[in-house]
Amino acid sequence: MDLFEYQARDLFEKHGVPVLAAAIATTPDQAEAAARAIGGKVVVKAQVKVGGRGKAGGVKLALDSASAREHASAILGMDIKGHEVRTVMIAAAAPIESEYYLAILLDRSNRTFLVMASVAGGMDIEEVAHTAPEKLAKIPVSAVDGISVAKAKEIVSAAQFPHDVADQVSDVLLKLWELFQSEDATLVEVNPLVKTTDGTIIALDGKITLDDNAQFRQPDHASLIDHAATNALEAAAAQKDLNYVKLDGQVGIIGNGAGLVMSTLDVVAYAGKKYGGIRPANFLDIGGGASAQVMADGLSIILGDADVKSVFVNVFGGITSCDAVATGIVQALELLGPKATKPIVVRLDGNNVVAGRAILAQAAHPLIEQAQTMDGAANRAAELATK
Repeated sequence: MDLFEYQARDLFEKHGVPVLAAAIATTPDQAEAAARAIGGKVVVKAQVKVGGRGKAGGVKLALDSASAREHASAILGMDIKGHEVRTVMIAAAAPIESEYYLAILLDRSNRTFLVMASVAGGMDIEEVAHTAPEKLAKIPVSAVDGISVAKAKEIVSAAQFPHDVADQVSDVLLKLWELFQSEDATLVEVNPLVKTTDGTIIALDGKITLDDNAQFRQPDHASLIDHAATNALEAAAAQKDLNYVKLDGQVGIIGNGAGLVMSTLDVVAYAGKKYGGIRPANFLDIGGGASAQVMADGLSIILGDADVKSVFVNVFGGITSCDAVATGIVQALELLGPKATKPIVVRLDGNNVVAGRAILAQAAHPLIEQAQTMDGAANRAAELATK
């Protein structure tokens, strides 16, 4: 789960990372009141989970509360790369002398954690890595040892932070590590981490990604979910513990195993080119236990999508055999009754496939068509979606 900037700022403050006074507003009146309470110059910042806000006009300096109201009025409702601005953050302005970069992230490819640090903050880190790689330090961090005081100083030295801020940056890094661990984050980024004219180090902008798999031990994180932007079908699937992602196509997809489902998306997209650009409508992995209830839950979610014109069930029998899957499909359609109205192409393969196909043939449900191959099933599902 990616957080808004104001949510990241609040977590920074909770863990002792130095930040400036700030408040959020959803109306120009609230923005004006917040600016008045903070006092002095403030920055009005669009709260969207995408970069490039400044270039899009979503970050404005306000000299007083009246101009904060004016800027908020212009920014609220703005579309930034497909994201509607519903909230702005009003933050105290800072007299910036230097801008730096700090991030802790999960390095999946190397199965460890990684700290990236640079004295060239305030710009895209990808650009720094490309144009001035010597200014970007990448230091692996052991999950066992973590970031100690000595490790923090090693990182700060490797990134060539100035001596007059080295101790402050080390302290910030230790607090970011504590946040990273205790909040179950996969990314904690500060860009820029600034040095003000009085020599103080402040986290001026932050980005945090939390691990959804750790939600069971992070009950407080439920309050951070952006329900306004959550797709209704994805929310319904989450309540049924289904691994579902809404896409923008017309063929509903059900499979068992993430790799198989990803392959299914590819073959449907390829087959759909012959039928005017038909595409997959979703990602739905029902896992290894395709019981009747799980299949019914999956089908009910997909059939509830008005964009779906046909359904492709692609299952490779393994621990759960094909005959059990076929029985689940038939029983699922019985459970759904009149709610099931769209054609369903089923491709079964693997453990006990002959018995599974026989069960579907015997059921002779008018919505079900069987296909022998994944390519053939994808082609038929795409064709049916056009009708």
